[in-house]
Amino acid sequence: MRPILCLYFIFFSLHIAIFAQVQLPPWQEGFLDIHHISTGRGNAAYIIMPDGTTMMIDAGDISDTHPRTLSPRNTTRKPHASPSTGYWIADYIRQFAPAKRPQMLDYVLITHYHDDHFGEWDSTRPLAANGGYHLTGIMEVGDLIPIKTLIDRGFDFPIDLKSLDFQERALHDEYHIVQTLQAYWKFIDYHKKHHHLKNEILQVGSKKQIQLQHKPSIFKDFEVRNLAVNGRIWTGFKDNDFYELYKEGQYPGENPLSTCIKITYGKFDYFTGGDISGVNGWGEADFNSVEAHLAPVVGAVDVATLNHHGNRDALSAYFVRTLRPRVWVQQSWSSDHPGEEVLRRITSDRIYPGKRDLFTTDMLEANELVIGERIANTYKSRHGHVVVRVYEQGAMYKIFILNDQSEKREVMMEFGPYESR
Repeated sequence: MRPILCLYFIFFSLHIAIFAQVQLPPWQEGFLDIHHISTGRGNAAYIIMPDGTTMMIDAGDISDTHPRTLSPRNTTRKPHASPSTGYWIADYIRQFAPAKRPQMLDYVLITHYHDDHFGEWDSTRPLAANGGYHLTGIMEVGDLIPIKTLIDRGFDFPIDLKSLDFQERALHDEYHIVQTLQAYWKFIDYHKKHHHLKNEILQVGSKKQIQLQHKPSIFKDFEVRNLAVNGRIWTGFKDNDFYELYKEGQYPGENPLSTCIKITYGKFDYFTGGDISGVNGWGEADFNSVEAHLAPVVGAVDVATLNHHGNRDALSAYFVRTLRPRVWVQQSWSSDHPGEEVLRRITSDRIYPGKRDLFTTDMLEANELVIGERIANTYKSRHGHVVVRVYEQGAMYKIFILNDQSEKREVMMEFGPYESR
């Protein structure tokens, strides 16, 4: 190797090594931090609000007993195969939780009852020391970190999940929804009785259910607005005023019933909507979908997560054009994430003009082989925890990518600042 090239290689290697040891500066009062945690087993997000109020959205924990989970079609568990996903989520939260405050979760929001969002029972899951429930997903995280208020979609609409009819029909579902729900109910009952846990259904249209707990008078421009759950869509007018897409007894599956919220901090807006979708089986926009009904209520935002992880049944052109975010965040665990046609829609300047940056917690080799250079040309980052940090009362924000292969979670890349709209 030529001397100059050799020196350049050494300098570049040292630069990468030094940069790789940089830690994310600690959260400070006034920051809004949104951590999209890369676990390899589903969705998990950790939010620190401007006054230090904390919230987690989902704690996915797909079972390793499925052949697909350990195949090239799925991502690997991060940062290591053991211990468990719940352990790693709790470890992440402990690292980045506000200093000098009790480590707890003021709120947990479960979007819906799929394995990659709240956990999955299987015969290998250990039992909790108390309470008689198996440890997976939110049940394990909640055993490790106290939860004050657990918000979900409830259990009795549009069908009664506790009914004998549903239990018998869904008992042999390959993803163990019945067994996992039974563990979830035991978890709730135990922690209600022994740790004062509150369990609530998301109140559609409310901006008071999820509130700042410490200094609300200082950050008056911050709010969390509940937009949808169980196919109930906020009208966008009066608080708690909504209309229904589904009738009693009509069960469209879990995805369309997902909880959806919008976080606003001054000029900054963030949307996340679980696994709602808006494209039918023929690849056409479905104007009777949750996406289509919800889009006008959400409006333009700065940052949005990809509905249903970017699966091909989501993110219709209408939804994409209406939200038109500057930053898209994909929470990925499968070679279905993203669908190639979804990637074309969210990157098309014919659907909406202007720049947009894409980030994903992971991108499988299978996607890169099939979709090709479009992925390399459109994603700013393809691996790692994706952290959105909002500054200056919501006026600007940055994106940090943290190393998901390391227990130290060093900063690998930094993007921005972006100006909020």
